[in-house]
Amino acid sequence: MKVIIAAAQTGGHINPGIAIANKIKQENKNAQIMFIGTTRGLENDLVPRAGFKLKTIEAYGINRKISIQNIKNMLKTLKGFGEAKKIIKEFKPNIVIGTGGFICGPALLAATKLKIPTILHESNAFPGVTTKLLSGKVNTILVGFEDAKKRLPKAKNIVLTGTPTKINRIELTSLQKEKLTRELGFKSNLPIILVFGGSQGAKSINKCLIDIIESKVNTNYQIIWAAGQKQYNIIKEELKNRKINIDKQENIKIMPYIYNMEEIMNLSDIVISRSGAMTITEIAKCLKPAIFIPFPFATENHQEYNAKVLENVGAAKIILDKNLNKEELTKVLDKMLEDRNQLQKMGENAGKVAVKNVEEKIYEEIKKLVEL
Repeated sequence: MKVIIAAAQTGGHINPGIAIANKIKQENKNAQIMFIGTTRGLENDLVPRAGFKLKTIEAYGINRKISIQNIKNMLKTLKGFGEAKKIIKEFKPNIVIGTGGFICGPALLAATKLKIPTILHESNAFPGVTTKLLSGKVNTILVGFEDAKKRLPKAKNIVLTGTPTKINRIELTSLQKEKLTRELGFKSNLPIILVFGGSQGAKSINKCLIDIIESKVNTNYQIIWAAGQKQYNIIKEELKNRKINIDKQENIKIMPYIYNMEEIMNLSDIVISRSGAMTITEIAKCLKPAIFIPFPFATENHQEYNAKVLENVGAAKIILDKNLNKEELTKVLDKMLEDRNQLQKMGENAGKVAVKNVEEKIYEEIKKLVEL
């Protein structure tokens, strides 16, 4: 089996592509897999690191506003279509798979022109522009959330598979919980709140947390906060200006990045975060109640639609970015912590939207098209 996977820019697009590639290799050791990406995104690090070959083409997102830059981007992406077509002709894949983002435009259109079977995976509850444009052209669309189906009426074949993730539910033993809690410098009798804003952090969430630290309102809960690699030193300096030592805080542990995120998420009682598709999926799989602060500038506001997937089943609360402050977050958090039984119920509700056997479902759809 020869497979091309188009994935670019963010981990939310690239990591599902890598997970699909790993599943294909697991099932078919002789499979040949190539990725198509750009020269500008995380794919240049993540794809070779995962052991796969990467070819790059010109591709850009198209803004709906008319501008000189937009016209230039359209022309470059048109060039990328020709580059993708050349790569596909040379590699001769049995199938071309896209995992979201503008790279899928030229890569999957080139495949359809060459009569190569195509699959497009859409992880967001509100599909992006590229997915909508391609929905009537590709053979199969795989979606991460049931909500996405109704928003793709032109799709020839649409299947709910869920989104592959690196973080899943694990049952921590009492000894494991005790060890992790001790390593964090936390008490065993207080709830743990996990806060993060993605690998680069989230400025509005970070500002709100600084205010919480300064006012010392987190006496009845503990916070583990992944501030983001780029934001950590800025936060450290801001706290220093407020006469606060980042390393000597009671009930709070601030880190640039959490490397054992699977363990920490499963240890935590509540998650506070942005609401990218990958994050939503991981929280649902781990059965965690959440407070979401959707990124307000996400394309077509898709993060708010993602957050509503869990809010609608009673598993999460949403605070819009414009309304986020110390008072609002503390009020919502305190209310959730008041009733431990309800908190557990919220976690169980989150599991209702988690799709099981994701990679297996995706591989089955790949096999159907390859074996035609």
